[in-house]
Amino acid sequence: MSVEERAETGRLASLVRGFEGRRVVVLGDLIADQFVSGEISRVSREAPVMILRHERTETVPGGAANCAMNLAALGARCAIVGVVGGDSAGRELTGKLEGAGVDCSGLVVAPGQSTTTKMRILAGHAHSTRQQVVRLDYESDVLKDERVLADVASNVRAAFEEAEAAVVSDYNYGVACETTVAPLRRAEGRAPIVVDSRFRMREFEGFDSATPNEDEVEQVAGRRFAGAAELAVEGERLRAELGYKSLLITRGKHGMVLLEGGESPLHLDAVGSHDAVDVTGAGDTVIATYALALASGADYPTAARLANHAGGVVVLKRGTATVNPQELLASLEHEGQV
Repeated sequence: MSVEERAETGRLASLVRGFEGRRVVVLGDLIADQFVSGEISRVSREAPVMILRHERTETVPGGAANCAMNLAALGARCAIVGVVGGDSAGRELTGKLEGAGVDCSGLVVAPGQSTTTKMRILAGHAHSTRQQVVRLDYESDVLKDERVLADVASNVRAAFEEAEAAVVSDYNYGVACETTVAPLRRAEGRAPIVVDSRFRMREFEGFDSATPNEDEVEQVAGRRFAGAAELAVEGERLRAELGYKSLLITRGKHGMVLLEGGESPLHLDAVGSHDAVDVTGAGDTVIATYALALASGADYPTAARLANHAGGVVVLKRGTATVNPQELLASLEHEGQV
């Protein structure tokens, strides 16, 4: 590692050590990610399918809740604002978040709303790694209750008072909408606001930054891109159109590209192994690290580099996972970040 590389690694490491205690609020759709593991015992005589002997069931926070878990794991003081149902999945989600130190006072319990649950069935032979064979989604209805949305908006307003950054995590279940983001718009400029929207990025224009993946940008553009150069051109056009200061586009094993007004595109190669173990929730880890770096005073290129490392770490873990500062520091040291 050159002297310059060591200096840059030291600067990034110093930022990571400064994550502790930063205040970040997350607004969005909470999802219960459920993993049901079983050992293959035989083939059914009723149909050509495997019969699994149940081993364990684990429920972990997903969606906006996974973003909050990553922020807490990285040392932030995180508050989450959203909606859970008055069901066992909602109670379990809230318990897991509180156990990780996330402030859940901004959660609204909507008795008539079910908590979105994504059940993944994992199967394997004895002593082998369990592999996902099917996913079953229990989706809640899109939230339209104006009283609940008003309560969420009030909680956003209160949570953002002392926040140093905010994340809008939209999985298209209705929690993030014009009503609930209005307090963020009125407070714009107080702290960076970063958006991750699965299908509705155009509805969140005018904030500081967004972190779509390449497929999402192609969906907005209505066409496939031939390569990184075309992606950068279309991404810059989209950034300017939606009024973002920057756009961080994730590209899986091809890394990331950062587009910032007045600057040349910054292409970042993927960190670590290109053979991901599991990409579940990787986008939540990326935006959590990106937002936390911005809250810590980083510029957009520096925040993008740290988010790139976090993404490289988390895809080597199975299931919905988080990254901690020690892992991030180890990745920086190993790669000799430039």
